[in-house]
Amino acid sequence: MAVRNTSLSIPTPRGVRLSGVLVEPEGPPRGKACIAHCFACSKDFPATVRLARALAEEGYATLRFDFAGLGESEGAFAESTLQTGREDLEAALDTLAAHHPDTEPTLLLGHSFGGALAILVAPERPEVDAVVTIAAPSQPGHVRHLFQDHAEEIAREGHARLIIGGRPVTIGRALLESIEEPTLETALAQLNRPILLLHAPGDTVVNVDHAGYIFRMAQHPRSFVALNRVDHLLSRPEHTRYVAGLIRAWSANLTD
Repeated sequence: MAVRNTSLSIPTPRGVRLSGVLVEPEGPPRGKACIAHCFACSKDFPATVRLARALAEEGYATLRFDFAGLGESEGAFAESTLQTGREDLEAALDTLAAHHPDTEPTLLLGHSFGGALAILVAPERPEVDAVVTIAAPSQPGHVRHLFQDHAEEIAREGHARLIIGGRPVTIGRALLESIEEPTLETALAQLNRPILLLHAPGDTVVNVDHAGYIFRMAQHPRSFVALNRVDHLLSRPEHTRYVAGLIRAWSANLTD
């Protein structure tokens, strides 16, 4: 199915402009979706690109965007915190709503760390009809394991440059401090809308037990699908198509 891509500039309350791409079906959309990508990834990360296209092929106008300091967005990732991530995601939702004000339902998707952000943001956004997480950790601080060996350097120097997923990234002290305490428990208790958890039992980056914890803490309606033989980063194209099909089937009854 043909889709069209439109580049967007997304303003944030901090004055930083984010880069986004709106991927739309040729005909009227059946809904809209916003994707929060994995930690230190980008809107152009292969799994994010494929997932956005697959969702558009399923009929969803889908926004993929770069968090501040990543990809083509302005800002310095070294200055990122959990709060700036939440602000960026809310700004992306605002932009998506501006381009499709009358399209329902609105899905908020998050991959890995982006899934934790989606859970934190969703209760504050009444227009979000449902949340989908893919390989999400049960607390934001889980991402700390990616730079645990540099934690002392970050605390001492204020930042450290390291390689995550084959890409150089500068992690700042503010991020380290911002993810230390927060949990998802309050957000899950306040969510009050459908949530779909997608997680591979064999995930070696974020153990599937995280999905079990989120499922137990979430309120109904809640759903869990085990992504058999899928890796954490959805590296195979057929896996993103499978995930998009699951999301369409699950979200079919969100609106009358």
